[in-house]
Amino acid sequence: MGLISFIKGVGEKVFGKDTPAAAPTPEAEPLRASALLAHVKSLGLAYNNLTVRTSGDTVTLDGEVAKQEDAEKIALAVGNVEGVEVVDNRLKVATPEPEATYHTVVKGDTLSKIAQTVYGDMMKYPIIFEANKPMLKDPDLIYPGQVLRIPGLK
Repeated sequence: MGLISFIKGVGEKVFGKDTPAAAPTPEAEPLRASALLAHVKSLGLAYNNLTVRTSGDTVTLDGEVAKQEDAEKIALAVGNVEGVEVVDNRLKVATPEPEATYHTVVKGDTLSKIAQTVYGDMMKYPIIFEANKPMLKDPDLIYPGQVLRIPGLK
């Protein structure tokens, strides 16, 4: 998959007082990586094995997943965290499929508006919502700077 860019100052607040989101020290890197791995686990995302490493605002993912969708969701789960700017997704996929595209939410976006732009049909917003579960819990709760998976239509 390669590198995916995110907006560093927005996203879920996963890092606590002992694991700073901004300007991490080398000593904090293992704590940040552990917090991100715990976040992936808390979302119940599927993987065969997963290693998370951090270096400043960059996260590197290594390991194996069964499906392309799993690799993409893990990358988005760690990338849409405050303090993460780049995810280097090196996950190996057992059953490769075409990659989804991505959309960075801007002010005024709704899933319906994104679906209209991407698919030409605003009523296809549930496809985008389902493609971003469990990171999205409500189709009305998206925020500027958030990166979403946009799967192709089958």
